[in-house]
Amino acid sequence: MSHPYLASDPFATVHAELAEILQFGATPVGDRRVIHITGGRVRGARLNGTILPGGADWQVVRSDGAADIHARYTIEAEGGGHILAESKGLRHGPAEVIAALARGEDVDPSRYFFRVLYRFETGIAELDWLNRIMAVGVGRRRPRGVEIDMYEIL
Repeated sequence: MSHPYLASDPFATVHAELAEILQFGATPVGDRRVIHITGGRVRGARLNGTILPGGADWQVVRSDGAADIHARYTIEAEGGGHILAESKGLRHGPAEVIAALARGEDVDPSRYFFRVLYRFETGIAELDWLNRIMAVGVGRRRPRGVEIDMYEIL
């Protein structure tokens, strides 16, 4: 079922490659960890490019087991220029599914919740529309990365 304020097809899919998880341990806000983004690509009908190394996902695993996600990274657009992508969201599911993901297993994404809200910033004239949208991302954790389908909120 589609909603009139969400595009029915993703405008692009993120394929981000991730480094090993850096564990900070229990902090006052939760179990902190940082996952550096080492590269990747963005492919779709309206946006194509390469994810540059240097971004990261700053996560807190909350007391209820949900991962509170906050990622920032740079996309080099196919035609040149740069896009800052920022996403905030949640990933959670049954304990055995989250444990399988932590072991690096490829788990069917219907078995867990992984959603993010995207905002973008760019000076590329042809992609200026990105500066004025928000997008919902539906994610899948892969053994060494993530895939996220981005849907524009209209």
